[in-house]
Amino acid sequence: MLTQERYRTILDLLNKQNAVTVTELAALMETSESTIRRDLNALAKEGRLNKVFGGATSIKRTSGVMEEKLAVRESIMVEEKNRIALYASRLIYDDDLVYIDSGTTTALLAEHIDNKKATYVTNGVAQAQRLVRKGLNVYIIGGRIKPITEAAVGAEALRSIENFNFTKAFLGTNGIDLEAGFTTPDIEEALVKRKATEKAYTSFVLSDSSKFRVVSAITFSDLSRCCIITDKITDRAFAEKTVIKEVLQ
Repeated sequence: MLTQERYRTILDLLNKQNAVTVTELAALMETSESTIRRDLNALAKEGRLNKVFGGATSIKRTSGVMEEKLAVRESIMVEEKNRIALYASRLIYDDDLVYIDSGTTTALLAEHIDNKKATYVTNGVAQAQRLVRKGLNVYIIGGRIKPITEAAVGAEALRSIENFNFTKAFLGTNGIDLEAGFTTPDIEEALVKRKATEKAYTSFVLSDSSKFRVVSAITFSDLSRCCIITDKITDRAFAEKTVIKEVLQ
């Protein structure tokens, strides 16, 4: 078995059971334990697993239902988010009906948008304000405003989105995982995101690389349903699940 094939086998097994031993990997791939140890050391240096005594564990992180405040999230990976937002803004054409989700990266997207012929729909207070100040054609959906994210959520928000057929949707996420898909801590926000993807011809998730292999409480979409725009990916296995654009410096 070639080195890259062994790497993929190791990572696939970790995705399924979160921990592996050198002995079981050697038996599975019919190779020596010394070879497996070298493989695990190489993958650990690349940040793709955690090397432990006698084996390895997954680097998947679980964020649960806790959410950082908007002001905190706005200060994290600002340059990367800005590059992602700028690239996404260039995907908007004159005849588009665009849905823009709440979130820090989508707020930066609103800053970069300059197409005055497209129409915009958002559930984010900050996004709506930034688009309106530019004189763009903007609709804000109804619903209860969630203080921590300044997003419209709830039954009224879902009913509002149902009326639209978006050409493009730009979404935020708290986590991206091979099995769990795109996740977020709040069930009401998850339902709004899910409805937006259902009503969009093409959906893009805007996410910096820190969100990969993070699992939050609620899945709002599987990976295949949305394209990803990110600064970089460290595990090419994600590129086998969906279209990913890396916005490099």
